Amino acid sequence: MSAREQLLQASRPSFEVEGTANAPLADGLLGLLIVETTEGLYRCEATFGNWGPRNGQTGFLYFDRRDLDFGFKFKVKLQDTVLFQGRITGLEARFGEGSAPELTVLAEDALQDFRMTRRTRTLEELTDADLVRRLASDHGLQAQVQLDGPTHPVLAQVNQSDLAWLRDRVRAVGGELWVEDRTLHARRRDSRNGTPIALTYGRQLREFRVLADLAGQRTSVIASGWEVSSKSAVREEAQASVLGSEVSGGESGPALLEAKFGARKESLVHGTPAQSQEARALAESYFKTLARRFLTGRGVAEPTPGLRVGASVDLTGLGPLFSGRYFVAEVRHCFDGKLGLRTEVHVERPWLGRP
Repeated sequence: MSAREQLLQASRPSFEVEGTANAPLADGLLGLLIVETTEGLYRCEATFGNWGPRNGQTGFLYFDRRDLDFGFKFKVKLQDTVLFQGRITGLEARFGEGSAPELTVLAEDALQDFRMTRRTRTLEELTDADLVRRLASDHGLQAQVQLDGPTHPVLAQVNQSDLAWLRDRVRAVGGELWVEDRTLHARRRDSRNGTPIALTYGRQLREFRVLADLAGQRTSVIASGWEVSSKSAVREEAQASVLGSEVSGGESGPALLEAKFGARKESLVHGTPAQSQEARALAESYFKTLARRFLTGRGVAEPTPGLRVGASVDLTGLGPLFSGRYFVAEVRHCFDGKLGLRTEVHVERPWLGRP
């Protein structure tokens, strides 16, 4: 097999349904979209040709629901790398003019159970990490959690889905969510970064567009509340120092904002922290979220093992301002017959390189 044939073969995903490899699905794949974000609930849309020979006759391939059906386990792989695994939640048929029928499979990962469970309840004396473990157990998942935060006297879920509540609580302490197989993960971004993946413009990085924008930046964020036990006000302020090593020798968005336009503070009014530790976590989480979006970039890369949400990338060939390390905040694995398989990435970081 030639090098070109090996590359083409490697660029076509394979599929497993109910734990069994299904080669005809790979051969009949017309389009693929897998979407990952830092808030979890990864989703997949895979479109297959739905007309051809089967059991000695020519006709629809998948309308008997033997190969593709609601609730079936659905896995997408690129060689040995799992790009997606979840369960089928939707089937969409397309009958175009002058084209063969198509069938699109819609699937979501294990957080789909959380999305479809809505409750009103209160839980007492637990941390946000405890809550993640409790919700994971409620849905039959294991949990791996690395989150800091106080013990809350009461946490209330008011007509929210388990997913919405989980996202709110994890976000409040600066965490991010994802599921691997049957394990729910919740961790801070600074604990996720491993060895960065090298991507060079003109080679592994096909195209890239990046924006440095001060419009959404703040020089500090203030969270205020009331501590019932001591009958005293709570006030915590987060500033650029909370970014720590995330600013790799460049100029942070908050620092540039203060130098060029002066102080720009923001007070949070959508939370009511009941203790200083909770207020501090809320202020720091919100400040980091804003600061990390100072530089945002979108690009198209060659499929690369490990290029997933939560990874970091080292981008080169972009000049002194925009080269360097970024965090991968969103990934879209795409496939079609024209461009083959590619990975669209959304990256961000809180600093600008120096001239």
